[in-house]
Amino acid sequence: MDGSSYYVPAAAMGVALAVKAPALSRSWRDPLLRSVCALLALAGLVFFFAAPPTIAKVNDITGITNVSAPLVYCLLSAFSAACLVLVVNWRGGPAEETRRTTRRITGGYGVVIAALITLFALGSAPAERLVDFDTYYARTPYMREMIVLYLLALTVAGVAMNLMCGRWALQVRGWLRTGLLIIVMGYMFDLAYLATKFTAVIARWSGGNLDGLSTYAAPMLASTGALISALGFCLPLACQRVGDSWTTWSTYRRLGPLWRELRPASGRTGHAVRISWWSSVELQVTQRESDIHDGMLSLYPYFDPRVRARAHDAAVAAGSDPVQAQAEADAAMVAAAVRARVADPEGRVISAAEVTAAPVPPHEGPRDLVRMSMALRTSPVVAAVRGQARAR
Repeated sequence: MDGSSYYVPAAAMGVALAVKAPALSRSWRDPLLRSVCALLALAGLVFFFAAPPTIAKVNDITGITNVSAPLVYCLLSAFSAACLVLVVNWRGGPAEETRRTTRRITGGYGVVIAALITLFALGSAPAERLVDFDTYYARTPYMREMIVLYLLALTVAGVAMNLMCGRWALQVRGWLRTGLLIIVMGYMFDLAYLATKFTAVIARWSGGNLDGLSTYAAPMLASTGALISALGFCLPLACQRVGDSWTTWSTYRRLGPLWRELRPASGRTGHAVRISWWSSVELQVTQRESDIHDGMLSLYPYFDPRVRARAHDAAVAAGSDPVQAQAEADAAMVAAAVRARVADPEGRVISAAEVTAAPVPPHEGPRDLVRMSMALRTSPVVAAVRGQARAR
C-alpha cells in the first residue's frame, strides 16, 4: 500500500496548522487557539504514523517489531482528548470549571496512554503486521487488552463528542450551529469506524474472519470522519473571522461620506501621521475615525445649535426615530458648519471664539458616526440644510 489515503489527510491537517500558526504565535495564551492547533497537529500525526509505509519505517528505525501500533494508539487517544478539550474551551463557561474539566480529560487519557504502553511492553508481537495488527493479535494476551482499551477510549470520546456537540447545537444558531452539526456528522463516521473495528476483533474471538472490515473499510471511515470533523471545527472560526473583517470594512466604507465631508476642515488641523494602504482594516477604521474627530473639533466654532434643533424637528416630523433624528440633526449641523468654515477663509469666527469663551458643542456625548455619515448621503433634511447654506 502506498499510504496516499493517509498522507493526503495528513497534508491537509498540516496546511490548516500552518495557516493557524501565525495566530498561535501572537496569542499563545488563548486556550481555544491552542486547542485548535493541538487538534490539527495530532490529527496530522495520526494519519502520518498510521500509514503503512510509515509504520514499516518506524519499526525498522526503532528495531522493535510493531512498535508503531502503540504509537498510533497513543496518538489516537491524545487526539480524542484534544477534541474533547477543544469543545470544552470552545463552549466556554467559568474559567476555573473549564480548567478543571480540561485537567480531568487530559489526566484520564494520560492514564490510558500509559496503560497502552505498559500492555505493549508486557505482551509479545513478534510478527510484523502493517495493516491488520488489530485482528491478527486480537486473541494474544496483553495485545488483546491493549486493542480493546484503545477502542474503548475512542468510543467514549466519540459518544461524548456527539452528545456535547449535539446538545450545544440545539442552543445556538448561525455558523456555530452549522459547525457543530458537521462535527456530529464526522463523529458518526468515527463511530462507524469503531463499529467495524470491534466487529472484526469480536469475529476473531469467536473463530471467524472479518478482517476486511478492519483492514480496508475502517481506514476509509476514519479518514472521512476526521476530515469532516476538522471542517466542522474550522468553519465557524473562519467564518467568524471573515464576518468580523466584513463588518469592519463595512464600517470603513460607511464612514466615507462623513470623512469626505470633513476633509476641508480636517485638512487644516495639521499634518497627521498617515498609515499605509496595506495596513489592517481595523487600523484604517481607527485612522478614519480620528480624522473625523479632528475635523469636527476644528468646526466647533461654526456649529450652530439652531441649525441642529431645526433639523431635528424636521427629521422627527418626517418620521425618523429618536436615534436617527439625532444623527440627521448632527449631520445637518456638520454640513452647515463645513460651508460656514469655507465661507470664512480668514478664520474670523475662530479668532473671535479664541478671544471670548471656548464654544460648547451643541450635542454633548458620543455621536453615532456611521449614522451621521449615512444621513449625509441619504437624508432629505441634510440636503435641505445644504441648499439653505448654498443660498446664503
